[in-house]
Amino acid sequence: MTIRVLLADDQTLIRAGFKMIIDSEPEFEVVGEASDGGEAVALARTARADVVLMDIRMPRMDGLEATRRIGADDDLAGVRVLVLTTFDNDDNVVLALQAGASGFLGKNVAPADLLHAIRVVAGGEALLSPRATRGLVSRFLSRPEPGVAAVLPELSALTDREREILVLVAHGLSNDDIAERLYVSPLTAKTHVNRAMTKLNARDRAQLVVLAYRSGLVRPGEQLPAGARGRA
Repeated sequence: MTIRVLLADDQTLIRAGFKMIIDSEPEFEVVGEASDGGEAVALARTARADVVLMDIRMPRMDGLEATRRIGADDDLAGVRVLVLTTFDNDDNVVLALQAGASGFLGKNVAPADLLHAIRVVAGGEALLSPRATRGLVSRFLSRPEPGVAAVLPELSALTDREREILVLVAHGLSNDDIAERLYVSPLTAKTHVNRAMTKLNARDRAQLVVLAYRSGLVRPGEQLPAGARGRA
């Protein structure tokens, strides 16, 4: 099955470089190129993209607003956004995750890592490494916006196991990592993650991470809890 990729960056040379890498693999197809966020939103609809590689800083409409519009459009529910960044503005990266992005990459990413990231995001997973999750997300969320309530009543709908797994997701653990830690199967871990996403109305794992920090279930600087035994 072909993964359809849309490139959104205002720099022609960067788009050309990514296109060359992506088109080198038969399972991928670059279906469009956008130089600003407005074009990206429009092409996401018309080109039937699976994944959008989205730069944050673009003229007219930036990548943050474009990501919000894609995430809010029910007709684009299957489109995943992978943010491209130089990591010089952490706040914008996390804002992109809150807007619905499924992960982020540095623009100096190695070709093999870029292709792997597209596969991961196209498969419905979030691209959040433990280092990036702890170092970037928690730093931003330690400064909550004034007047924004941290209480999420939806958390009460989670089972104890789902809350436990939500904490592990917020620390950047994959389904395989969670399964190994809790002595359950990867499929069971994935099922619990999906149920938590449904109950919290989260688009993907990236939003689960943000919600976990926003609610106070996980706090900035908090260490990963000790491993637990038991059946799901």
